[in-house]
Amino acid sequence: MKTTFRIFKEAKKYWSHFIVAFFALVISTVAGFYTPWALRELTALATNDSVNFASEALRIGLLLLFTTFLQAAGNSVSGYLNHYGALHYVADLRKRLYSKLQCMSLKYFHKSRTGDLTGRVVSDAMEAEILLAHVIPDFIFNILTFAGVGVILITINWRLALMSLVTIPFLIGITIWQSRNVSPTWKENAKVRGELAGTVQDNLSGIKEIQIFNQQAHEEKKVASLSLRHSKAYLKASFFFETTYPLLAFVTALGTVIVVVYGGHLMGTGQIAIADIVGFVMYLSMFYGPVKSISGLVERAGESSAGCRRIFDVIDDTPDVKEKKSAAILPRVKGEIRLENLSFAYNEENLVLENVNLTIKPGQTVALIGTTGVGKSTIANLINRFYDPQMGTVRIDGVDICEVTLTSLRDNISMVLQDTFLFNGTVYENIVYGWKDASRDDVVAAAKASKAHDFIEKMENGYDTIIGERGIRLSGGQKQRISIARAILRNSPILILDEATSALDTKTEQEIQLALDEISKERTTLVIAHRLSTIRHADQIVVLSDTGMAEIGTHDQLMAKNGIYARLHEAQAS
Repeated sequence: MKTTFRIFKEAKKYWSHFIVAFFALVISTVAGFYTPWALRELTALATNDSVNFASEALRIGLLLLFTTFLQAAGNSVSGYLNHYGALHYVADLRKRLYSKLQCMSLKYFHKSRTGDLTGRVVSDAMEAEILLAHVIPDFIFNILTFAGVGVILITINWRLALMSLVTIPFLIGITIWQSRNVSPTWKENAKVRGELAGTVQDNLSGIKEIQIFNQQAHEEKKVASLSLRHSKAYLKASFFFETTYPLLAFVTALGTVIVVVYGGHLMGTGQIAIADIVGFVMYLSMFYGPVKSISGLVERAGESSAGCRRIFDVIDDTPDVKEKKSAAILPRVKGEIRLENLSFAYNEENLVLENVNLTIKPGQTVALIGTTGVGKSTIANLINRFYDPQMGTVRIDGVDICEVTLTSLRDNISMVLQDTFLFNGTVYENIVYGWKDASRDDVVAAAKASKAHDFIEKMENGYDTIIGERGIRLSGGQKQRISIARAILRNSPILILDEATSALDTKTEQEIQLALDEISKERTTLVIAHRLSTIRHADQIVVLSDTGMAEIGTHDQLMAKNGIYARLHEAQAS
C-alpha cells in the first residue's frame, strides 16, 4: 500500500483524469445494479395478474437498455482516462529513472548489471500502469459493488442479508492471509527476473567471446539455471492465488447454499415473495464477486508494487558523486591541472593512489605510464570527476572541481578511451556527438585530422552510413579514429588520451600521432600510454608504480636516471 500511495501521489499531475474516470466508474457501477432488479420486477409481474404485463415489460426493457448504455459508456470513459493518466505517468517515471541513472557514478554501474537496469526502465516501469489503470480502478469498482449490493440486499430482506454475511469473515481472513504472503514472494520473483535479464544481456553483448572460448554450453546452463529459478519463484508467488481462489469459490458457494436454504424456508412460511428470492440470488453473486476479485487484485498489486519498488530503489539511491546545490559554472579554462595529496581506493582495503601531487601547466603534454593497476586511468577518471577521491583535491585553474557543476567541468574536457564506444547511428552522428552545433565542414575537418576521412568516403553512404550497435561494422582502428575525430571536434581546452592509438597499425598511428601533437599544442593534454614511442616528446613523463609517483621528468632526463622508465624503454626497443 505504501508503494501504491506513493505512485498515486506522484501522479498528481494527472489527478483530473483519474477523478473524471472515478465518477464515470461510479455511474457505470450503479447502472449495472439494475439488471438483477429488472429480473426481480419481471418475476413479480409474472406472478401478478392485475397488471398490464406487456406495457410494464416494455418499460423495464427500455430502462434496462438505458442503464446498459450508461454502463458501457462509463466503462469506456473510465478505462481511457485511467490509461491516459497511467501511461503518461509511466513516461514521466521512465524519464526520472533514466535521468537518475545518468547522474549515478561509474561505481554504481560497475556493481550493477546492464540488463537488470534496462529491465527496470523498460519493464518494471509498466507495473505502475497496471496499478493506476487496473488495480486501483478494480479495487474501487469492487468496493462500490460490495457496498451498493449490500444496501440492496438489506432493502429486499434484512434477514436473508444477515445470513449472506455469515461467510464474509472467512473470505476476509483468506484474503488477508494471501496478502501477507504474496508481496515478499513477488519481490523475490522480480529480483530473479532482473538477474536473468542481466545474464542474457551480458551474454548477448559478449557473444563473440563466448564463441571464441567455446563457452556456449556453460552459458546455456547458466541461463537455464536462472530460468528455472525464475519459474520456481513465479510458481511460489502463484501458489497463493491458486490456493486461495478455490477456497474463496467454495466459501462463496457455501454462502449461496445457506441463503437458498434459508430463503426457501422464508418463502414456505410466506415471509418472502418468489420475486424477492430471484432478485436476492442474482444480487448475491454480485455481492460475493468483489471479495473473490480482491484476492486476485492483491496478488496483482503485490507483483506490480514489487516491480515499482525496484524503480524507487534507484530513484531513492544517493549518487557517490554529488553536485553541490551551490556549485558554480566553470568557464572555459586555460588548462592548469593540480592534483593535491590525492588518495583513492575503489574499495576500502586497497589504495590505488596514495598522496599523489602533480601539477600540469596550461598547454603542457603530460604522459602517465606504468604497469596495469597503478592508477593511470584512475587519475583521468578523477579529473573528469567520475569518482571522488577519499583524500585530496583535484583543481583546474585553481578551482576545486567539487565546487563546480559536472556539466561545466566536462565541457572543458575531451577524452578518447582505449575501449571506444560508438552509438548505433551514422558516422556523422557519432562524430558530432560531442558538439551538436558543429557544421558539416567542421565534422569533415575533424575526420581529416584523425585520418578517418578517406575510409569514411569509401563507405556506401559516406558520413551517413549506419555503423551498427557499438560500431560493429567498423574495424577497431576505424572506430578509434572516429572517436579521436569526435574529441578533436569538441575542441576542449583539456584533452585526455587513454591508449587512444592502441588499436591502430604503426603507420596510421604515426600519422594520427602527428595530428594529435598538432592539436595538443593548443591545449593541456594528458596521455596514458603503454607504447613509450608515442610519448617521447611529452613535456613531462610521470612513471607510476604501486608506491605512487616513482619518477617524473622529460624523456632525456628519465633515460639519464637509468631507472624504471629507462628499463621499460629498453625493453620495448628490444
